[in-house]
Parts: sequence; structure tokens; C-alpha cells
Amino acid sequence: MQTKIEKIDSYSALALKNIDFNEPQSLEFLSFREKLSLANISHPAKKREWTTARLAIYEALQALGEPYPGFFKDEHGKSQSMSGHGYVSLSHTPGLAGAIFHKTQSVGIDMDLIREKILKIGFRFLDSSELDFLEKDPVHYTMAWSAKESIFKCQGKRGVSFRENILLAPFSLEDSVIKGRIRGTEFADSHYTVEVRKLENVILTYTIW
Repeated sequence: MQTKIEKIDSYSALALKNIDFNEPQSLEFLSFREKLSLANISHPAKKREWTTARLAIYEALQALGEPYPGFFKDEHGKSQSMSGHGYVSLSHTPGLAGAIFHKTQSVGIDMDLIREKILKIGFRFLDSSELDFLEKDPVHYTMAWSAKESIFKCQGKRGVSFRENILLAPFSLEDSVIKGRIRGTEFADSHYTVEVRKLENVILTYTIW
């Protein structure tokens, strides 16, 4: 897979792109600020992740007929459009980068490799009620982690705990949608619907709010 573009609706699109795809592509679309950020990344792998994520969002915007405005991270670490128009979220995992854009609503995207070791750290990010319904399966735990990460990135503010503040409704390994909400913060009672995809050994989730 070089790039996979999915138009979710007329307002939003999702793009996935292989990080290890070696064909050179022009980065002239980047803003001056982004080119400076790229120049300050010294690690080759990190630079490749960064550029591939930007290429993914650029192609998602092309699918929607939207100009590329350039993006920056705000004080909470959330990517923002330099033009003030639209909402973006970026993610990457070994070998793959992803991006989602929506013209009018906040978005969050996450991708994670499925690894056995997540079973040992579930208590760090899962509420006791979630531990009760989740199977002791790394896929199930990764779905939960990724869903919380997408919700966290969508709401876009620091100080929200995965374990204490983001609560998921029961879901099965076969489900393609996870319901979640934020509690115990100023964002309490914000409810999210998270879409889930299984891509070989990677869990992809995204939410639009």
C-alpha cells in the first residue's frame, strides 16, 4: 500500500501511507514554519515519520479539494491549522503513518502495533470496569488503548487521564465501533464514537466530535 485515501463524507477524509515507501516526493507544499521544524529533526526515522504524516494529510486534503494550510502544534501538543480552518489529527506506528481532516469538527486518530506486553500495563490506563469486560487478549487491550488515545487527541487538552477520565463502554473483539466519554474534568459528559479498524498487526481508531 502506497497511500490509501478514504473520504468519510463530504467534510472529512482519512489517509494512510507507508513510511518505508522509498519513492521521493516533493515537500514544496509545506509551510515555511513546517520546513524549519523538519530541518530541526535530526533522527532519520523520526524525519521519515514526520514527512510521511504530512504527505498523508496533504493527500487527504486533495481528496476533499481543500488547500494545504500548514499545521503547527499548540500548547497542548494538538495539531492546528495555520489558516484557522478545519481540524486535523496525525499518527504513526512502525511502517505506517495516518492522518484525518474534518472541515468543521474536531478529530482524533491513533495507530498502534498489537503487542503482548500491553497486557502487563493495562492497569495503568484502564478503569476497573473496563478490566472486567476486556478479554486477556492483546488485540482487545490495544483496541481500548487506541480508542482512548483517539478520544484524548480529539478533545485536545492536557491533564486528562486515560484511566481516571476516559471511560469506555463494553465492547467485543469483533466490534468496529467503541463508545466512550470523558468524566471528572471540565470536559465531563463529552461523548465520543470511535471507529475501529484492524490492519494486520495494527489497530487503527479515529473519532469525529
